[in-house]
Amino acid sequence: MTDAELEVKASGTLEGGHSGRPEVVTVSVDGVERKVASGTYIVSVFKQLVGVDSSRELDEVVHGDFTPLDDNASITIEKHEKFVSHVRTGSSS
Repeated sequence: MTDAELEVKASGTLEGGHSGRPEVVTVSVDGVERKVASGTYIVSVFKQLVGVDSSRELDEVVHGDFTPLDDNASITIEKHEKFVSHVRTGSSS
């Protein structure tokens, strides 16, 4: 995806408005660096943008701790965030 395509796609997925263009930053998803526009995303939209299948869970790695992200929650991307996706875990009754 070109930078121009990324900016168009990201601008349609960001919450709220920006005064000017969002900065393109690098994040790591499953060990692969991805370029995305900084800003606030709904997690399910962010997953789609960075190529994570909707059936997988996404965790943010902060200081070595894995924080699960709800698909309906918002996440703010600033720079250098790290994420790991994995098969959803659940319990059976």
